[in-house]
Amino acid sequence: MADDVAPAGEDLESWHKPDGLSLGEWVEQQRIARFEDRTYDWDALKFQADYDPKYRRAQMRYIGLGAAGAKSDAHVIPSEHFTFSTMVLPAGCEGPSHVHRDVEEVFFMLHGKVKLTFAYEGETAETVLNERDLISVPPNVYRGLLNIGQEEALMLVLLGTPRPVLPTYPPDHPLASLKRD
Repeated sequence: MADDVAPAGEDLESWHKPDGLSLGEWVEQQRIARFEDRTYDWDALKFQADYDPKYRRAQMRYIGLGAAGAKSDAHVIPSEHFTFSTMVLPAGCEGPSHVHRDVEEVFFMLHGKVKLTFAYEGETAETVLNERDLISVPPNVYRGLLNIGQEEALMLVLLGTPRPVLPTYPPDHPLASLKRD
């Protein structure tokens, strides 16, 4: 592989090794997100849990800041095309129905059992995801999550843009009128 070949059509600053760093230093300092270096952020969606504890959940970011509204995170890998995080959903808790107008959202279940509900153009549907199940939700489809298992659920969450627009809630949902911090 030639050292002077850039990815096709890409010249993204975060993909270039900074001067003064060896390849190993660059990889270790700026391209790896280690579990031991991060903590679950229970505050990213705290405004929802403050309204009702059933909305309590935590995000752990790996690539980019995600769509939960985090303003910064010194431990994430810069996002150029998508975000990647994990989410903990305690037993009986839920992620309220919301929509991303600008981006596809992918959920991959690592542990647990979650019921997803959907709404689009007057139709509704639901499904259950078990461990190692994946779902891709297109933009403009409302989705909600409910942990129906006895233990906390752990899922990977990917969003198909580096900085998603904050999601919105159905107009009749109580969270629709809440202000974020």
